[in-house]
Amino acid sequence: MRRANGSEADALIGVDAVAVAGDPGRRASIRTWCRQGLAIVAEDASGPLGYCVVEYTFFEHGFVTLLTVAPPARRRGVGQRLLDAAAETCTSAKLFTSTNVSNQAMQRLLQRAGWSPVGLLHGLDEGDPELFYLHRPRAT
Repeated sequence: MRRANGSEADALIGVDAVAVAGDPGRRASIRTWCRQGLAIVAEDASGPLGYCVVEYTFFEHGFVTLLTVAPPARRRGVGQRLLDAAAETCTSAKLFTSTNVSNQAMQRLLQRAGWSPVGLLHGLDEGDPELFYLHRPRAT
């Protein structure tokens, strides 16, 4: 686990299914996150396996804006390691994230990783409410 740099945006785009499908907004976001040092990348000898992004724009608390793992690397603990890295590097007292009710895989991952459900928000994605979770990073 390490911070991605600006020159690695194309590699991260290659492991992001939404970006690979051609979403220009996601591609632009990945470039920005890499340039700003907000992306944490998981990799092995073959290259990037996934990444997550931690921002501090959610009431000044850490927020895992995105976590994605390349399809071939799923179910191998990469997501758990990314969440752990996000928690270890978080500089605020609280770290939040969210996922759609329909995203059962992410909900299971968050539960295994010890995150607590803290709320439900309707209206972001029509017909698919957003579940919010909280992780309290260790005191430093």
